[in-house]
Amino acid sequence: MTTETLTDVRSDASSPAAVTAPGAIILVRHGEPALSRKVLLTSRGYREWWERYEVGGLLEGQVPPDCLVETVKNAGTVYSSTRPRSMETAAAVAGERPVPSDALFIEAPLPPPDFPGFVRLSPRWWGVVARAWWWFFNHHDEGQESRDQAKARAREAADRLERHAADGRDVVVLAHGFFNGMVGVELTKRGWRCVRDKGFKYWSARHFRKA
Repeated sequence: MTTETLTDVRSDASSPAAVTAPGAIILVRHGEPALSRKVLLTSRGYREWWERYEVGGLLEGQVPPDCLVETVKNAGTVYSSTRPRSMETAAAVAGERPVPSDALFIEAPLPPPDFPGFVRLSPRWWGVVARAWWWFFNHHDEGQESRDQAKARAREAADRLERHAADGRDVVVLAHGFFNGMVGVELTKRGWRCVRDKGFKYWSARHFRKA
């Protein structure tokens, strides 16, 4: 082999074309849960509602979007969280494909502040209030995850997803709106860009690619 040929081989091996581009990281919110939000609750009532929500599954009769089914079919790695609504979402979109569940991807806690009993809100608005108190005032029950702990967990999740995406195949997480958002923020800090954003509605996906 001539010196010129050896130089060409080395050049080709170190060229950008020889490096596998990471696959996409796709963060998906679960389907619609069965537990109704059409109620007015005190803060104590919301705590009880949230406990039922965390162990509840999906509303029957839902059909996942075809595009999401196709995305999961073509992905190299798929995860759900350990919550029933997340695992049932995975079963609905993945069919017979086994999807590992991991507590790394569960939702961040939503402990409501102890407002007086005359304050009655829907679960949707309690969620807004509880998230604000948790995020801005570090409000959480004893033994519950704090904001900083959730941020650390989001970094750990991003680490794992990046490792899986490194082989060039897409990675899908079927999990929860707010924590998915925290993972998305962490990915953005690392140079990933959201190239397709369907928002945070049920069954919606946000696609990230390395910039």
